[in-house]
Amino acid sequence: MDQPGLDPSLHERALKALARLNRWSGSARIVWPAICEVARSMPGKTCRVLDIATGAGDLPLALTERAASVDLDVQFTAVDVNAHAIAHGRKRADAVGETIDFRRCDVFRDPWPTGEFDVVMCSLFLHHLDEAQAIQLLEMMHAAALRLVVVSDLRRCSRGLWLTQIAAHALTRSPVVHADGPRSVRAAFTINEATQLARQAGWNRAQVQRAWPFRFLLTCNKVVA
Repeated sequence: MDQPGLDPSLHERALKALARLNRWSGSARIVWPAICEVARSMPGKTCRVLDIATGAGDLPLALTERAASVDLDVQFTAVDVNAHAIAHGRKRADAVGETIDFRRCDVFRDPWPTGEFDVVMCSLFLHHLDEAQAIQLLEMMHAAALRLVVVSDLRRCSRGLWLTQIAAHALTRSPVVHADGPRSVRAAFTINEATQLARQAGWNRAQVQRAWPFRFLLTCNKVVA
């Protein structure tokens, strides 16, 4: 999906397919409790969240809706290296009247958005990176977050690969997703590997847990109670 020169129509189809898969797999459900806890700890204040490698903004859109349903003030800045995905995300947000700050940004080359972010998160991005890049990203996320760092990703395992192959074909006809889904699981980290990466990145208070379907949630709370 990230290959240069991908036909725009195939890319658009893949973005819509990924949105469907994110809804089916509950990507927002996995990260919401941690973000909700931070937002509730800030009564009368806006909880500012930076979403790294947002794609077309599936999670910020879903999480904004969840926050509104429980009367929490959560504001998202969403960045991605792909300009087409960012434009698609802006269009979706405008269509439903949501205010999300979408920006194109290569997180390894470009300056990150300025401002204070209570939460810095990424979902389904870590498996695109090698170990050195993953450690670098986790270091930068930790440095940018005031209160919480959240990483949700695929967990490498045989059952996860099997389920991904079935879901990708059952829920979408996108050939890009059919190819990328299994490839992503094979490239993913195990829970032990992800935990070790976090430790190497200086996450001294890292916590990790399993999440359905065959994912992990890696968090680091920077506020000492």
